[in-house]
Amino acid sequence: MKRLQHWFDLIAGIAHDEQARLDHARAIFSARGPNVDALQTPACWRRRARICAA
Repeated sequence: MKRLQHWFDLIAGIAHDEQARLDHARAIFSARGPNVDALQTPACWRRRARICAA
């Protein structure tokens, strides 16, 4: 049965290595990116003040 599946994959153009690469690419590129919501506010408002009133 595995041999039959292997022949079908070869005829259909689907190799197991290619399928593994495709699964790996989906895992990498489907991951969520960094949270950019915090970047909507200007950088000067996000920074803490460096000068302290002593």
